Formats: sequence, C-alpha cells, structure tokens
Amino acid sequence: MTDTLPSGMAEAVRLTRAGKLADATSFIQRLLKGEPASSPPAAPPAPVIDAEFITVDAPAPPPPQPRTAPWTAGQTRRTPGAGLGETLRRLAKQVPRQGGGLSGLGKAPPVVTEPLPEGASFETFTYANAAGTRRYKLYVPANRSAAALPLVVMLHGCTQSPDDFAAGTRMNALAEERGCLVAYPEQPSSANPNRCWNWFNPQDQQRGRGEPSILAGLTRQILRDHPVDPSRVYAAGLSAGGATAAVLAAAYPDLFAAVGVHSGLPVGAARDIPSAFAAMRQGGGGNARTILRIPTIVFHGDADSTVHAVNGDAVAAQATASAAGSRATTHRGEASGGHGYSRVVHTARSGEVVCEQWTIHGAGHAWAGGSPTGSHTDPRGPDASREMLRFFFDHGRGPRKGD
Repeated sequence: MTDTLPSGMAEAVRLTRAGKLADATSFIQRLLKGEPASSPPAAPPAPVIDAEFITVDAPAPPPPQPRTAPWTAGQTRRTPGAGLGETLRRLAKQVPRQGGGLSGLGKAPPVVTEPLPEGASFETFTYANAAGTRRYKLYVPANRSAAALPLVVMLHGCTQSPDDFAAGTRMNALAEERGCLVAYPEQPSSANPNRCWNWFNPQDQQRGRGEPSILAGLTRQILRDHPVDPSRVYAAGLSAGGATAAVLAAAYPDLFAAVGVHSGLPVGAARDIPSAFAAMRQGGGGNARTILRIPTIVFHGDADSTVHAVNGDAVAAQATASAAGSRATTHRGEASGGHGYSRVVHTARSGEVVCEQWTIHGAGHAWAGGSPTGSHTDPRGPDASREMLRFFFDHGRGPRKGD
C-alpha cells in the first residue's frame, strides 16, 4: 500500500468530517459498484458494511500502547464488529488533517492467561528478513516423541493475537492429542493498524516478497531449530489470515504440504482497498491463472456477511484447477446440537483428495467449532480445527499424482 489515501477514501473522509455521513456512506457504496469517483448526490444511508477485516497502512506506526495482559496463552472476550457509519466517524477523528492512511479500526481484546500442560512450552520467537520482522509464538506439546513432528502455521484474523487465536481454535489442545507443533505468527499494528495480514496488497501476494517471504522464512527457521518433519508442514488461517494461507499455497508449494482457508478469499481477489471491499462484499473471483497445487480444505459460513461465501467457492476452484477430471462427492451432516453443513470432496483421477469444501449452513464470520474464550468463534461447529488436522495429516508434501 502507499502512504496516501486512495482518492475515493479521501473523499469519503472529507464528507465525514463535514458531517455528511449519508453522503459518505452512499459514496463508498458507489465506489464498490465501480461507479466514477465524483461527488455523490445526497442519498439515504446505505446498508451497514462490516469493515472490521480490512484496514489501510498508516503513514507511521502508532504510538506504543501499554500491554493489557502478559504475552502467554490465554482466553479472550468477544469484540463486536464495526459498522460503516461508526467506522466513518472514527476515520474523521483518526486520519491526520494533512492526509495519510487510515488506522484504528479495532484493537485486540485483552488476554487472560491459562496454564500449560506440564512439559509443554509456548514461547515467543522473532524472525527478520529484508521484507520485515515478525514475532511468532510456537507451541511445543508435552506429548512428543523423538521422531520429527508435523508443524501447523496458524494465521490469525484481524484484531486478533496469537494467544487469542490459540484459545479460540483450541489448536494447542489438539496438538497435545495428535502430536504436532503449532506456530502463530503475529501481525503487528505497525504493519497494519488493525493487525490484518495484507492479503490485498500486490507485493504481499508473491513468492519472495512482502509478508509471504516473512512467513516462509519463519517457517524455515522453525524447521531449522526444532524437530519438524519437512514433508509435513501446513498452514491455516481465518479471514485475512485465510486469504494469506491461500497465498502461501500458491507461492510456496515446495514448503507447505496442505493449507486450510477459513472464511478467506482466493488469491488475487483484490489489488487495493476498493477492490478488497468489493471482493469481501460480493466476491472477487481471484486470479483465474492462479492454481493452488497443494491439497486445500475450505470452511465458510453461508450466512457470512463480512466475507461473502462465494469466496469459498473461488478458493475451491483454484484448488481444483490443476486436477483435470476430478470427481466431486457431496456429504451432508449436522454438528451435534449445532449447524448443518455440506462437505464437497474433490478427488483426482489418481484417487488423491485435492480439496474439501465445507459450507456451514447458517454460520457467519467465525471459526467453526471454536471456543467462546477466543474472539470470532462459533462453538456450534463443525469442529474446523479437528477436521483440518485430519485433512493435513492425510497429506505429505510432494507432487500431485495424475495431474
């Protein structure tokens, strides 16, 4: 992203500062529809858009805030999403009078510590390369053997932290059960004011550049420093993290053996902020030339009002693009006391499952089957974390058969 506002968003902020919220709201709606960015006529307020999962880089990192809780595994409280009207009011207060980027669309909830199993560790590490520096937390289970273990890289959603995401997905508890390491890279507010992975930036959609290079580098650092099986390395994410997991699948099929995309978007769905909002609202289709050459599992709620469910279809299309003649089989079920779902299994002619697409009926923008101690979770299932690990451990890295 650049250090200046997109022209359309600058006009929206100007209208907001003038107290013309209805005009600003209507103007953003016209931008999303691709209409010219001229001064908008007066119009009634448009429907609310949840703007929680996109922000724009600020021209400089915000001043450091006091930490609200220790940097350890823990519980969190839910935080409500921000409607467009409230977001516009915040923009009027937070965007510098001399211009600049948008910031402050949300903040991570506080974290409450919880004990680790005896013999386990959940420590913070740092990785840096030419593209930047990121901290990450690594969970090493007490239940481990001398053999090299699988590694799962978990990419949190906006406003979340590694601790929040670990609590909400229950992935550390599953790591004890299944025997694997789990890494949680942290997106700092200096890289995105709302802690979103910058999936909509062209420079963050490519191998060897931007955030993908950082995430691949810290993954290789873990492989170097810990007993990890290099053929069983996986990535998964929620929302902005899910979109970034799809980017890793396209950019680093030689590093990751499979990926999970929960409530995310396809690679290439957006190239800037206006197209990102449009893709979230109505689907961006993604880059038709992009192929995810590693097995992919997709979860998406069909009542998701933040990232439209058509984006899950687009991710599945990219994951099956190279498997000519694949067969799709649909299974239907219902989580105990929870949501019904449809699970479409795409099988290549070789017999290998190349994609599973779970559509959760009546579910919104939240990690399915997650714990209420974490933000953006839906305990009514199905259990996305457990199903992702099951899918991952069925796949080791290597070329697809029969492609």
